[in-house]
Amino acid sequence: MIGQRVEYKVIELREGLLGGKMSGEKLEKVLNDHAREGWQLKAVTSVDVKGRIGPGSVEGVLVTLERPIA
Repeated sequence: MIGQRVEYKVIELREGLLGGKMSGEKLEKVLNDHAREGWQLKAVTSVDVKGRIGPGSVEGVLVTLERPIA
């Protein structure tokens, strides 16, 4: 990969954005949708995501994707 340029995309997924409890099936759909655009999974990191309203947080993941720059 020496000399090959890449770009990255980070997607924040929370329980609410996945329609309730996170499931492998819904995460798989997100990954496949982005794969059609040339993105490859680089990493998945579990995080607590602060809610938009009020205190507290919800379970979520940060999905890091990578693809070569043409």
